[in-house]
Amino acid sequence: MASYNLNEILKQKAGKTEKTGSVGLDDVSRVKVLSPGRQVFKRFMRNRLAVFGSGLLILMFVFSFLGPLFYPYGQKEIFYKYDTQNVNYALAKEITSYTGYKLSSDITVPRTVTTSINSMAKKLIAADGDGALLVADDDAFLLNRINDDVFNLSSVATRKVASVGSGSALVGTYDMIDDTITFNGQKIDGLLEALKADFNRAGGEFTFEGVTYAYEKDVAKSYNIYSEMNGVVMYDTDLPASFEGAFEKAAGSKAYSFVVSGKTYFLVESTNGYDAYFVSGEKAAMVFTRLTFNAISSDVKISDELKANTLTHIMDGTSFKVDGNSYVVAESEGLMILKDENGGEIAELSQFSVRRYTGEDSIEYDLKKEIEELVLTMAETGAKSETLVYNIPLQDESGLYTYDEEGNLKYSEAELVITRRDTGEYVINCDQIIYLIDMFSPASKEHILGTDGDGFDVLARVMYGGRISLMVGFVVVFLEIILGVIMGGLAGYYGGWVDNLIMRMVDIFYCLPSLPIMIILGAMMDSLRMDTYIRLMIMMATLGILGWAGVARMVRGQILSLREQEFMVAAEATGIRVKDRIFRHLIPNVMPQLIVIATMGMGSVILTESTLSFLGLGVKHPLATWGTIINSVSSATAMAHYQHIWIPVGLLICLTVIAFNFVGDGLRDAYDPKSKR
Repeated sequence: MASYNLNEILKQKAGKTEKTGSVGLDDVSRVKVLSPGRQVFKRFMRNRLAVFGSGLLILMFVFSFLGPLFYPYGQKEIFYKYDTQNVNYALAKEITSYTGYKLSSDITVPRTVTTSINSMAKKLIAADGDGALLVADDDAFLLNRINDDVFNLSSVATRKVASVGSGSALVGTYDMIDDTITFNGQKIDGLLEALKADFNRAGGEFTFEGVTYAYEKDVAKSYNIYSEMNGVVMYDTDLPASFEGAFEKAAGSKAYSFVVSGKTYFLVESTNGYDAYFVSGEKAAMVFTRLTFNAISSDVKISDELKANTLTHIMDGTSFKVDGNSYVVAESEGLMILKDENGGEIAELSQFSVRRYTGEDSIEYDLKKEIEELVLTMAETGAKSETLVYNIPLQDESGLYTYDEEGNLKYSEAELVITRRDTGEYVINCDQIIYLIDMFSPASKEHILGTDGDGFDVLARVMYGGRISLMVGFVVVFLEIILGVIMGGLAGYYGGWVDNLIMRMVDIFYCLPSLPIMIILGAMMDSLRMDTYIRLMIMMATLGILGWAGVARMVRGQILSLREQEFMVAAEATGIRVKDRIFRHLIPNVMPQLIVIATMGMGSVILTESTLSFLGLGVKHPLATWGTIINSVSSATAMAHYQHIWIPVGLLICLTVIAFNFVGDGLRDAYDPKSKR
């Protein structure tokens, strides 16, 4: 309740008329006594700092909530610009790895085979071999060398004819139930009868046709049979007499194949030595090459099917058909050229690749040849860098090629700088018009505060960020007040065990480590990839729940002093319900203190939200808050170069917090004038 000094009022009234004399009752009746609310407002308006803070807050709310309605840009709108930039235009290199093209869609080549092609092809070239057998589980493939640049891979059927080495080799598996031997290689007639003649369930050895065999239990009622290897073990009975010597010689030289009596046998390394196989039934599966196809005309597109057939016929010089069209591979000035049925040149097969840096094959043929010749010269002379002036297709401000009225490409002269890397590749750089994100642009007429690292307009982000930050402050303080009033009101009115229980809860919440809790909660929401707006609501609820204890303690203390006063005794005597006594008589008398606490607490909540967002624990990108805007330039280098981003936001945070504090101080002094004395 506000008090009024009648004597002071009368003196002031009398002083306006005459300095001496008595004051009558008529004068007293004419005195205008202000209501408590108007007196609080009048005292508040006399506080210049409070008025200044109120004005600042009004400006902040107008800026954040009304500003975006009139500003043309949104907080998530990305801006682009056209600029000349030195880019990696192309990459030139000699091709050393082999690329595969399918010849048959019916044959599946295991990945273990395709990944070994590069190493096996290089081994065959080094050993001057014609072919090698590749075995993957139950599948066998024959890699045939057409020339150093092209290899053909065929699916084959195999028959193991012999083994060479020392130790033991698995011959087969004996199944007692079926009374059969499943041979690992060539079938050996009479081996089953020899095994059964001296069979022991515990395992053992036997001799057959001069070769010692051992057998041991495997699983269930099956036995593995091994042959002792001290040289060559023959599985095929009709092998020529010269086979054994040729086999041993090939194994000793680690050859991939050898020929006996006009038949070719292939060697595959085993754990104990080498196995010799005879292959049959070749079916072309894939073709591998380290050649690239340089199209003579940019309008021609060469399919993988045409490439595969070209590589298959690269050595025979015969014509072939693809999609009803005839083609032939011919040699011209040392180059292999793919021609159509009319003799028109379609593509050049080269071991030198010149492609756009992105991997696209969109560079015209003449420029490829110019770059290739210059690179070869650099390789001979050891030069690290060379320059080539050439007309490249002109690009418009959108980064697209431009055409004249007749549909022909326009060209502009460009300086291409070719630089050799340590890896042996050659990078070609030139200036190009690129359509790119307008990042970190300075203040301009289009963007008053410039743009940030994502191409967003900074002023738009600041406006929308103010909405979130101010909303967080109000929502969190509202939750704190609601929870604090309910819990503090119950504790202060009832006292006893209710008061004791609620105050112990208050003590617990005072002891909770807020920042570690927010860090853990932020990590959980990150792992769940939670929606940004749901994350924002959870953060506000958490801050409100963690901050109600102080309000509850203040409300409890005020109610403890108010509940014993005469108006509460009268309310109890008239039979007013407990709910009404608390929320209609006690709480309204605490409202002045609650308003002050809420006003002063909003500044600290905004600071907390900004800190959490700056640390990456609060609102996530691309939603804007004042904290996330500063986080976008959080490094020392970024802060030094992009002051136009973080300085305005920092000033807004400081001014908002100061304004709330000024308003809170003004309200406190207005409600309790004696506190200033």
